[in-house]
Amino acid sequence: MRKKIIAGNWKMNLDYNEGLGVFTEIINMVKDEVTGTQEAVICSPFIHINSLVQLAKGYNKVSVGAQNAHQAESGAYTGEISAKMIKSIGAAYVILGHSERRQYFGETNELLAKKTDTVLKHDLRPIFCIGETLQEREANEHFDVIKSQLVEGVFHLEAAEFSKLVLAYEPVWAIGTGVTATSAQAQEIHEFIRKEIAAKYSQEVADATTILYGGSCNPKNAAELFAQPDIDGGLIGGASLKSRDFVDIVKAYN
Repeated sequence: MRKKIIAGNWKMNLDYNEGLGVFTEIINMVKDEVTGTQEAVICSPFIHINSLVQLAKGYNKVSVGAQNAHQAESGAYTGEISAKMIKSIGAAYVILGHSERRQYFGETNELLAKKTDTVLKHDLRPIFCIGETLQEREANEHFDVIKSQLVEGVFHLEAAEFSKLVLAYEPVWAIGTGVTATSAQAQEIHEFIRKEIAAKYSQEVADATTILYGGSCNPKNAAELFAQPDIDGGLIGGASLKSRDFVDIVKAYN
């Protein structure tokens, strides 16, 4: 039985007090309303993580993560945060390879492979993002792009290490645009990803891998997307900034 996860990515939003307020609302709603075994994760800016971890203690359905980590253990990397630092304040997850990191900060598959190794070394669970741009989809290159992201980013891992990953498919053309891949389009890619994992490792590993959908998922379309056989939850952007919307998405698995 694959773990169902709904991960909120707050990106660069919410000041300290705003973040604590939204998270407190989320915790209370999850406690009162979520009846399934799904896990809610909030990946907040670094300033919130320690406090959110403290607030989440005692709530086994709510976890906290970071949005990035540096590939080095430590050193003269001004402005960066290490995996060891993130682990030390109690976070459980780290988003790696989000399309915005790839696009705006030039993160490559090779760099992300190093980040993945470092994050796993510190017993954090990567949410590793893959996905194609509109140009790549229109050129019918989307399967090749996703396969290369897998091969170059995470397929160097042994099966035991790979099994600690969560994957997130994010069609870049659907992030923040209001355009959502149809459930059939999303399922097609998720099925492709799972087949690639089976070919690299085994069907058993593939069947156990949680693959999230991350493209303008909202309370109205979540149930249809999550009903697809190879979609195991969502990586939620804008809707995760609103406690009611986020928890309604989480409840799609009730």
